[in-house]
Amino acid sequence: MAEDPKATAYQEAMDALSSLITKRSRADKSNNGDRFELLVDYIKMLDLEESISKMKVIHVAGTKGKGSTCTFTESILRNCGFHTGLFTSPHLIDVRERFRLNGVDICEEKYMAYFWWCFDRLKEKTNEDIPMPSYFRFLALLAFKIFSAEQVDVAILEVGLGGKFDATNVVEAPVVCGISSLGYDHMEILGNTLGEIAGEKAGIFKHGVPAFTVPQPEEAMNVLKEKASQLDVPLQVVPPLDANLLNGLKLGLEGEHQYVNAGLAVALCSSWLQRTGRAEAAHLEHTSSLPEQFIKGLTTASLQGRAQIVPDPYFDVDNYGELVFYLDGAHSPESLEVCARWFSQQVLSYQPQDKSSHELVSKHLNERVRKQTTQILLFNCMSVRDPQVLLPRLMETCASHGVHFKKALFVPNTSVYFKVGSHSLPPTEVDLSWQFTLQKIWENIMHSNRGGDDKTTDAFSEDLKDDSEMRVRSGETSAVFSSLPLAIKWLRDTVQQNQSVRFQVLVTGSLHLVGDALRLVKK
Repeated sequence: MAEDPKATAYQEAMDALSSLITKRSRADKSNNGDRFELLVDYIKMLDLEESISKMKVIHVAGTKGKGSTCTFTESILRNCGFHTGLFTSPHLIDVRERFRLNGVDICEEKYMAYFWWCFDRLKEKTNEDIPMPSYFRFLALLAFKIFSAEQVDVAILEVGLGGKFDATNVVEAPVVCGISSLGYDHMEILGNTLGEIAGEKAGIFKHGVPAFTVPQPEEAMNVLKEKASQLDVPLQVVPPLDANLLNGLKLGLEGEHQYVNAGLAVALCSSWLQRTGRAEAAHLEHTSSLPEQFIKGLTTASLQGRAQIVPDPYFDVDNYGELVFYLDGAHSPESLEVCARWFSQQVLSYQPQDKSSHELVSKHLNERVRKQTTQILLFNCMSVRDPQVLLPRLMETCASHGVHFKKALFVPNTSVYFKVGSHSLPPTEVDLSWQFTLQKIWENIMHSNRGGDDKTTDAFSEDLKDDSEMRVRSGETSAVFSSLPLAIKWLRDTVQQNQSVRFQVLVTGSLHLVGDALRLVKK
């Protein structure tokens, strides 16, 4: 079968992009600024100085919730009638997700044109002293090119990592800045205390430019206030959005914590409208209600891989909903606790929620309510995270709601760090030592929690012992698979062998894992 020339051309661009990935681990200690001044050179090479200085930017940093805050912000301003550009990271399935124009991923054609325009120009002008930019820097430069060429009214930029030395921080005069919830993440790069982390994030503050943040731990808040006063930054702390302002509707993104992010987004949008002299800002001042466009923006916002429910399309109508994936890219202790609460609520009030599937669902609900449900965890996390904290927090939060995992499956990520593109195949020899570490931690927690009361030796766990050639190592309550496709195959086989059971699989611990799973399940 001849290869689709369009697909081949796209893959060529992906390969060129992959050539810029230099660090296989983000924990590389040399990340400290990494010759930040080179970005100025790249911007000159791409002739972007003037357009970046004119861009009406909303710049958002934070540990948790910055992606959600940016998503709400974009949705609100788009519903106010503005032409929006949104730059976020990471992507889940396709790199084009990082560049959204009017709420939609940039199309392949435009992406390719802008990609090669930037790549070729930089290839031609860089040299030994000024080498090609690294992967994330290139993507940020590409975002600036796309947003300037497409003449967006507003560019919403999510910081990739930290703030001070992040590639998005070349913007010298944003309209407004936001800092979402701060917590412990990427400590290998950003520092070990909340104060140090807050100092990095506050690196996006610019002289006299207003900034908004959410309630923070005291140590972090003190640092933010201090940095703000040094730069004459009017810093305001925004309370979580009052749910009553939504006129009975629900936020587009699931979870209690989203009211914190929504409150920040509303403040950022109001400030942006006022500071850019938009008429829409006039009636924001003197009212306790939200404008219609704000409500629409908040209630229709959507984000892949955050509290997302996908019934496995592999099964036909008769078995639809027998295997349901609950995907959430949570990877810090706090966000995993939020994720565990969300999953538990879904399990306790089970209804397959894929928006397109309501008729199918109601058709089967009556007989299926009687079915027992089984919860499975599909997990991986980066080795710089601490699974000794993450896994117990996840398990205990679920257990406190009466939800117990029958089995935990540990897999490596497919989308290996040094390859971009949907066809990047996993290496043949996979190092699973990290997955075995995760498995051991899980088995230990299960063992100490069970205290000799063995509830798991039922028919289902007997079934688990049969097809061991697919799994690398199977414990009593867990298994390690050498790849995600094998784990999903095993889940599908198990569903077919256990017709009386409905399987609910929580996929979490890593956005990369969630992206890999979405790509496989939706194929």
